[in-house]
Amino acid sequence: MTAQANTALDTNRDLVLTRLIDAPREKLYAAWTRPDPVTQWFAPKPQSTPKAVLDVRVGGASVVTMADESGTEYPNPGQYLEVVPNEKLVFTDAYIGDWEPSAKPFMTVILTFTEEAGKTRYTAIARHWTAEDRKSHEEMGFHEGWGLCTDQLEELVKRI
Repeated sequence: MTAQANTALDTNRDLVLTRLIDAPREKLYAAWTRPDPVTQWFAPKPQSTPKAVLDVRVGGASVVTMADESGTEYPNPGQYLEVVPNEKLVFTDAYIGDWEPSAKPFMTVILTFTEEAGKTRYTAIARHWTAEDRKSHEEMGFHEGWGLCTDQLEELVKRI
């Protein structure tokens, strides 16, 4: 039996973005799981994503590196907890690979890709370790930043 992430929302700890995207879920899933597409959309412009190293399997590590306009890089290590091709990805920053704990866990992300009327219902849940982390992420601009990135993701999958 495989454990599955609970997608029921916790309003104290979860931030959610959902959008109906006019593209097949296979394209959205591929844009999240292949390094080349990730580097094209992951950071909200004018920031960039110069590197993405992805070992997309349960227990696999990832490091997606974002950079600001001056070129300062910000690596974001994590580990995949659940991988259901074309349907669901769950990953966390609580581990940085090989089940090595991170210094300060912040969130687990639950992504779902659901067919809906010939399009894809894309849902991203950012589940934070504490209500304070959720509030901090919201104040940092979760909705604007993740919204811009989703716009970039949508533009990309329409071209590929």
